[in-house]
Amino acid sequence: QVQLVESGGGLVQAGGSLRLSCAASGRTGSIYTMAWFRQAPGKEREFVARITRSGEGTSYADSVNGRITISRDNAKNTVYLQMNSLKPEDTAVYSCAAATYYVGNYDYQYEYWGQGTQVTVSS
Repeated sequence: QVQLVESGGGLVQAGGSLRLSCAASGRTGSIYTMAWFRQAPGKEREFVARITRSGEGTSYADSVNGRITISRDNAKNTVYLQMNSLKPEDTAVYSCAAATYYVGNYDYQYEYWGQGTQVTVSS
């Protein structure tokens, strides 16, 4: 089993920055792909970014590409989401997910999920 705990969310003004963290524990050696998803009120959960074990394979949603960077510190079993130039439409609960295989951008592909952290961007 793998446990994921997110942190770093909060309230920020438009144009500001936040860095989210996701700390993994348990059978962390089994994790290959880690990702961030988000869900805004009244909307379906959507993919934000993902990263492979080596950190070299990354993928971003078009809506955040160029503003958000995903990174991974395997020594700390932590994945980060650096979010810059935040917009009100980025407001959502951001959740970390992990898979034990190389997977893509669909939430059903991920086996483990954190509880989520709220990000609110004011205009």
